[in-house]
Amino acid sequence: MESIKNVLVIDDEESIVAVIKAYLEREGFRVYVAYNGKEAIQSFYKNKIDFMILDLMLPDLSGEEICKEIRQTSNVPILMLTAKVAEAQRINGLDIGADDYLTKPFSPKELMARVRAIFRRTSSDNNQELIVIKGGDLLISPNKMEVKKDDKLVDLTATEFKILLLLAQNIGRVYSREELITKILGHDYEGYDRTIDTHIKNIRQKVEDTNHKYIITVYGAGYKFTEE
Repeated sequence: MESIKNVLVIDDEESIVAVIKAYLEREGFRVYVAYNGKEAIQSFYKNKIDFMILDLMLPDLSGEEICKEIRQTSNVPILMLTAKVAEAQRINGLDIGADDYLTKPFSPKELMARVRAIFRRTSSDNNQELIVIKGGDLLISPNKMEVKKDDKLVDLTATEFKILLLLAQNIGRVYSREELITKILGHDYEGYDRTIDTHIKNIRQKVEDTNHKYIITVYGAGYKFTEE
């Protein structure tokens, strides 16, 4: 029997929290709420949180600060809510570890579609074997959702892990941004295709160095994984 998933909703607008909580509980989630950054961090470490819905604009800590704090110890999926519309600000959220974002005002139904899509790609049962790259320089464990570089754990977000896994499972195959969005973020994703570029940049920073280059940009086509 599948266990109930715990979702932490963080927003200082009580009416928004109430609506999100109602929709989540209707779909069987256990919901914890916080109205500021301090409450959010306390709740996260006190409860076994499986998913976070995080507003960027809070009265004490910013959503970015909370995200950075959580990413020090956890790769729990994070969906950011933001009234900020500048592309650079959305990209910054992905840079610091968010899995997706949704711009206010939003439809609760769209929010739930995003939640379901992220859960599908992060909590699916995967029993594939360990992927060994370059004699063990890079190890990818699908069932544990872990990556090790030189025997050290790499802190990837759930979305970053899924992208890396897909590319590594299909060495040499070129994936366009649109294909990666469909396979990783889902058909119902309505964000910018350049979101993929940000995730790829983050993955490279975490698993590559001057002697190890894995993800190749194929200009005008997309990205591919190589062991060369």
